[in-house]
Amino acid sequence: MAVHSALYNVIFKACQKAARNLRRDFGEVENLQVSKKGPLDFVLTAERQTERLLYEELKHARPKYGFLMKVQGTLHSSDPNRQRWIIDSLDGAKNFLHGIPHFAISVALEEKGEIIAGAIYQPLNDEFYWAEKGSGSFLNNRRLRVSSRSKIQQALLATGISIAEITNSRNLFNVSESKLLEKSFGVLCFGSSALNLAWVASGRLDGYWEQKLNINNTAAGILLVKEAGGYISDFKGKIALLKSAGDLIASNSVLHTPLVSLLNHINIS
Repeated sequence: MAVHSALYNVIFKACQKAARNLRRDFGEVENLQVSKKGPLDFVLTAERQTERLLYEELKHARPKYGFLMKVQGTLHSSDPNRQRWIIDSLDGAKNFLHGIPHFAISVALEEKGEIIAGAIYQPLNDEFYWAEKGSGSFLNNRRLRVSSRSKIQQALLATGISIAEITNSRNLFNVSESKLLEKSFGVLCFGSSALNLAWVASGRLDGYWEQKLNINNTAAGILLVKEAGGYISDFKGKIALLKSAGDLIASNSVLHTPLVSLLNHINIS
């Protein structure tokens, strides 16, 4: 049996506790009366409740740490190392709303502006992706490595379109998807940026790109990809830094340069 760190145990316990409600609510969402308001309100409530459970569990374990959350916002740290939890309690909310079993909880720990631990938990199939800085990436107890594919023509890619600035983003989304679809083995759109990054880390996907991503969605996944031997950058090839929203490319080391080159030369009038 693998021996896990104290930090792993804290995050794993919090995710397990919060996931119980998500599983229950997902089982009920399909039975709601079809309307514009009812199911959406139900999902927003599920997201808030899951965030609250994560907050309570993590706050109890590390009372001085701060928080960056989607619903409750920023709660400042009193820890001398400026440690804070970065949480997305329901990444893939649209999938959840429509009864599609593809969504996740994302929890990352930041210290002095750097992610030092992260987890992405898919509660329906009990896949717990975990990474700690300098210790590698894991799916449950299996060590992860990014894919070894070296040719774009063989690469299975994923993308998405951000809710933020959706009107401005759609044109680039359509052009970039079309360009990469022509060059690659295929382009998929799953609706969960956290799981896209986890799948790049595990080698299921060879690459992933998206615009205007929120740090809550990506903080844990960025560390997972890096610790699995992958590369993360913006569309210009610069190292992706922690900020409120940004463009992101994730892949293995060989595919990263051609992906950056293709996306960097997309011209939007």
